[in-house]
Amino acid sequence: MKFLSSSLLLAGVFAAGQVLAAPISTGDVTRAYTQIAHATFADALQQAKELQEKVQKLLAKPSADSLKHARDAWITARVPYTQSEVFRFGNPPVDEWEGQVNAWPLDEGLIDYVAKGYNHEMGNIAASANIVANKELKIGTTTLQLDPITPALLATLNELGGSEVNVATGYHAIEFILWGQDLNGTAVGAGNRPYTDFVLGEGCTYGNCERRRAYLQAAIDLLVQDLETMTKTWGEDKNSYSQELLRKPEEAIKIMLFGMGSLALGELAGERMKVALEANSPEDEQDCFSDNTHNALYYNAKGIANVYLGRYKRANGSSVQGASLADLVKAKNPALHQRMTAALETTETAMAAIVKAAEDPAKPMKFDQMIAEGNGAGAALIKKAITALVEETAVIEEIAKAFGISHFAPDNADHSF
Repeated sequence: MKFLSSSLLLAGVFAAGQVLAAPISTGDVTRAYTQIAHATFADALQQAKELQEKVQKLLAKPSADSLKHARDAWITARVPYTQSEVFRFGNPPVDEWEGQVNAWPLDEGLIDYVAKGYNHEMGNIAASANIVANKELKIGTTTLQLDPITPALLATLNELGGSEVNVATGYHAIEFILWGQDLNGTAVGAGNRPYTDFVLGEGCTYGNCERRRAYLQAAIDLLVQDLETMTKTWGEDKNSYSQELLRKPEEAIKIMLFGMGSLALGELAGERMKVALEANSPEDEQDCFSDNTHNALYYNAKGIANVYLGRYKRANGSSVQGASLADLVKAKNPALHQRMTAALETTETAMAAIVKAAEDPAKPMKFDQMIAEGNGAGAALIKKAITALVEETAVIEEIAKAFGISHFAPDNADHSF
């Protein structure tokens, strides 16, 4: 890579005789990046705490209303978190931590009761383990003790038996406990777990309500703990990851671009959209129990724009902003900057169209309906978004090239486009 030293301003150094409009350093851009990351994770933490409060109210007095309030809080909590996913790629502390927080898809039979003959991962020895119903589990010659259900216990059960779909913790485990299975396939409807699944005593449906309640409480407590850890990771403590990045701003610029491109290409366009569409499979939908996938996709894309533009709108309505990649690109190559902003706008428009269709009050078409075989209108919406993300990534690669970053290749998750 050929970068300006972090101690120097970028004015007049990218090209002979070129003078930038503002004296912005790679260090300035890196600092804003870390501040936006910190604010995003802090919002995710705060929203998770609000979800925790709603869960406690559900458990204190189970009812259709208290269950709805907990579900609504889960959906709200996803807004900042999904914007944070752009920080995963290229930042080892986030990537190593993320699996416990947001892993998907999951074999829900690991956690609780499921419909007879449900579709699970082939060869998964824990696909019907049902932690809620069983106080111990035999895997091969090993017997695991599953009582009491605690955050620490759940953390040990991720990838049980070596299968990535054995997900015991995080947003999607909580989502399943709140909604239950979505048994509608690609037809209308999300999961519809009854509130009586959380009632103690004779009113308990499907059995094991006490352990189901313990599972939900442990999962949300662990999520809050994990988000506390990540918020601190991006803080200003001298030993934080943020401070580490500030000591190597040239590398941080590459990380920013890699994170943007990898989320856009391999993860969003590939894993989260292309896979589900080509397989016509709601099992590959991200927020599959709640039918909230349209919002998750939209805010994932929003997170990419946040990093490029150097600004983030917080949950309380305030803004965090600072020196940005956009400033650097605009100063070096205004035409390239215009292409990038246009690409971001095209992606946002495509994602907004998916949201609009999903939330149409007259005839909603959720993501799992869009991917149904024969749904040409739904497929067109998704393909348009995929195309926009692929084109956006191509511009990101041009920006990396313009900055002299060699061997730059966003993760495509082995997808071709």
